[in-house]
Amino acid sequence: MHAVEIFNCNQIFSLISPEKKKKKGKEELPADAIKPNQSHLSGRLIIANAVNSTLVLNTDIYIYLYKTIAGFQLASLSSSHHSLIQFNSFSSILSLSIQYQFSPLTLSLMAAHPAYAETMSFGGSNHGQGQVAVPFETHQGSLKVLLLHGNLDVWVKEAKNLPNMDMFHKKIGDVFGKLNVKVTSKIESHLSDKITSDPYVTVSICGAVIGRTFVISNSESPVWMQHFNVPVAHSAAEVHFVVKDNDFVGSQIMGAVGIPVEKLCSGDKIEGAFPILNSSRKPCKAGAVLSLSIQYTPVENMSLYYRGVGSGPDYIGVPGTYFPLRRGGKVTLYQDAHAHDGCLADLKLDGGVQFNHESCWQDVYDAINQARRLIYITGWSVYHTVRLVRDGSNTLMLGDLLKIKSQEGVRVLILAWDDPTSRSILGYKTDGIMSTNDEETRRFFKHSSVQVLLCPRSAGKGHSFVKKQEVGTIYTHHQKTVVVDADAGQFKRKIIAFVGGLDLCKGRYDTPAHPLFKTLETVHKDDYYNPSLLEPIAGGPREPWHDLHCRIDGPAAYDILTNFEERWLKASKPHGLQKLKSSNDDSLLKLERIPEIVGMTEASYLSEKDPEAWHAQVFRSIDSNSVKGFPVDPRDATSMNLVCGKNILIDMSIHTAYVKAIRAAQHFIYIENQYFLGSSFNWDSHRDLGANNLIPMEIALKIANKIRANERFAAYILIPMWPEGVTTSPQIQRILYWQHKTMQMMYETIYKALVESGLQNKYVPQDYLNFFCLGNREALDGVDSSNAKDSTAANTPQALAKKNRRFQIYIHSKGMIVDDEYVIIGSANINQRSLEGTRDTEIAMGAYQPRHTWASKLSNPYGQVYGYRMSLWAEHIGAIEECFNRPESLGCVRRVRSLSEQNWKQYAADEVTQLKGHLLKYPVDVDPTGKVNALPGCAQFPDVGGNILGSFIAIQENLTI
Repeated sequence: MHAVEIFNCNQIFSLISPEKKKKKGKEELPADAIKPNQSHLSGRLIIANAVNSTLVLNTDIYIYLYKTIAGFQLASLSSSHHSLIQFNSFSSILSLSIQYQFSPLTLSLMAAHPAYAETMSFGGSNHGQGQVAVPFETHQGSLKVLLLHGNLDVWVKEAKNLPNMDMFHKKIGDVFGKLNVKVTSKIESHLSDKITSDPYVTVSICGAVIGRTFVISNSESPVWMQHFNVPVAHSAAEVHFVVKDNDFVGSQIMGAVGIPVEKLCSGDKIEGAFPILNSSRKPCKAGAVLSLSIQYTPVENMSLYYRGVGSGPDYIGVPGTYFPLRRGGKVTLYQDAHAHDGCLADLKLDGGVQFNHESCWQDVYDAINQARRLIYITGWSVYHTVRLVRDGSNTLMLGDLLKIKSQEGVRVLILAWDDPTSRSILGYKTDGIMSTNDEETRRFFKHSSVQVLLCPRSAGKGHSFVKKQEVGTIYTHHQKTVVVDADAGQFKRKIIAFVGGLDLCKGRYDTPAHPLFKTLETVHKDDYYNPSLLEPIAGGPREPWHDLHCRIDGPAAYDILTNFEERWLKASKPHGLQKLKSSNDDSLLKLERIPEIVGMTEASYLSEKDPEAWHAQVFRSIDSNSVKGFPVDPRDATSMNLVCGKNILIDMSIHTAYVKAIRAAQHFIYIENQYFLGSSFNWDSHRDLGANNLIPMEIALKIANKIRANERFAAYILIPMWPEGVTTSPQIQRILYWQHKTMQMMYETIYKALVESGLQNKYVPQDYLNFFCLGNREALDGVDSSNAKDSTAANTPQALAKKNRRFQIYIHSKGMIVDDEYVIIGSANINQRSLEGTRDTEIAMGAYQPRHTWASKLSNPYGQVYGYRMSLWAEHIGAIEECFNRPESLGCVRRVRSLSEQNWKQYAADEVTQLKGHLLKYPVDVDPTGKVNALPGCAQFPDVGGNILGSFIAIQENLTI
């Protein structure tokens, strides 16, 4: 065991802060330092020599970290408190929450002094969706706070005469000199390579980082010439350009340039060399300047804001993305894993065409079964025991099907997330916290020709130990795709792909009926799933599962293939002795060597004039730590529409696609998503949380602008009644708390627009924006699969849910429909971890039919996207009404809300009655002024408990946003 000497905050700053002052012999922190108090301790963990040493900066608590064979021990010592806690892994420390003098003590990765703070995006992400605290204002006097809603076109060109930060290295070296010799020698070795500053620039607004240059090593006059074109929806006084020095213990702020928002609102380009100011508003060094240009374009000056999606034959799709728009394909849209014939209402489209309710897993099964060359699968979880088809006599499991195909000579590759909490070593097996069954699946295919690659979510070489542990433990590979070859006619094969929210694993099989009890002895007999209950009970209820998925047939399917190939090549890169073996690259088929398989250009087989033609585009959230093929030189990032992060390049085009589609919307937005939180920079509190995705704010501003223009607009947002898990747990309560903050911000924005337009006495915020959830309640019908005996106590959530025969239908969907003409479906949730690009890896597609848009029809389009939306509403509401054809109309909004309120009352009532529809109002009360409160008499979820509005519980924030 190695004990590590720890200094308190004053001792640290006595060594590294030239600004430290002494008063009457007592050391004090610099005036601009963050001073922790006893109610909330927040300090930076500085890691040296892997995990053998840790410094925690704090004024009056000393923390010791020991590395032991069994794990880690943390001792917290003060004059009045002592505790010793055992951890199984270092990552446990990230979510530590103990009591210190009856107040929560939270250790988080935040800076104890802003001058030495790295821009960390609530999870250590060093990219654009992060948070940066500028410890000073760059202008004297008050500046106007104005809304920037549009795009910022920014060039960060060069800096001159930057300060040399060598002195910081020396002083930090003095601190580490107090450590053991082995640690000190390694740090000094690192420091000896440093000559001067390693500068980079972050561009931030409201504390949210919206752009970041790459790091240039050892330069006091760096030249970046880096371009950003970023969407903004922020109210601020200044846009900050913060110049930092990259360092192994956290970057230092050299200084900043502030551009007043009031000047930007003129629309003129602001360009020049600006002095870089320190906290005293003086140049950080004589002659230190930053050359930049910045220009603001408001949304009202953008043609897409008025013309909608797919506005003409020259429409290029979502600009600024890695994959371009692909024309001339076909898209099949699915709801739920399986749809029985006749289970949904008949729907007529333009030209009398019937909307077909396709069955997703049946089509996936058929596509795999008919593949002749390749089957490539990615998943958060891929479980070999799942049965895709459960009608008739077909009982073949997925694993057996894939083995059969591989024996036929088909190349079968599976790329699944490697859950770090599941392990199988020398016969000892742990299932893992997330129950992905990754180790089971690997073992099942071990001696077959099916190749399974369990892929951990990894940070890059240039990241700290803490960052690597955090990424590897908290974040996941979340993509769900199946890529196969299919018949193209004339003895040719083509590539088709499935993408969406459905993993090929347990608990996902469901139908639009979403039964709770009726199928427990039939199709769900071996597939009981309900993670919201602490332990499974005999007789259910199961947790129904609602999801969205799609199939792409055409050029865009080849982009899904490219994504798999880039990820496989990165994940299979050999390390150590593996380099001596044959390359894993050989696992991938070289399609250009197989004449039978047509290329992307030949795969476009539908003319744009064909009414059934689709244009589709692939989007991702992913970084260069997870794919091979991004440029090595960060200077090339812009040309490939990638964003710079710290030592990584990022594709965050899913976020770009959502923002663009919302801005283009003219009539309504319909969203189904597993999570809905973001735009924390505009909340009434916790603005520095880092949940900076723009989607909630963009929707609220779209509605507000329509109100001011006296035009109708509506947004329907479906989310789970509660996030998956135990409703009273800290993480679920924290997510619900952030969700409440998001709702409150949106409704307040809408109410403000009503007041400004003088319409607050005529309309209420819910005439424009409504949140819903799904639930089911099954009355006894004489055949009851829940009568099995169990010993569950009568007042537990399990027993109450069984007694009251009700449960939420879990919305796992990740999709959006805009104006019945454009659809996005994928794996990405509307939260920061799915949209930032440096956290969970995600994939999605956006598509439309060029012959079925408002621009081409000059009226409501009634193509496949319309049919899909109506089919979803028929599933959720249990009926189709005429007003549903105009979802933006006030009559439709109020009718749908009324139906959902009736369903909620029936769901929450003591009497057990059969629900006709599943759509429930989300159980909160929104008053006429937009205040979001608990429903009277219903502050907690029925049966399972837990505050509906959530609770602020001190846990690691990265887990919940």
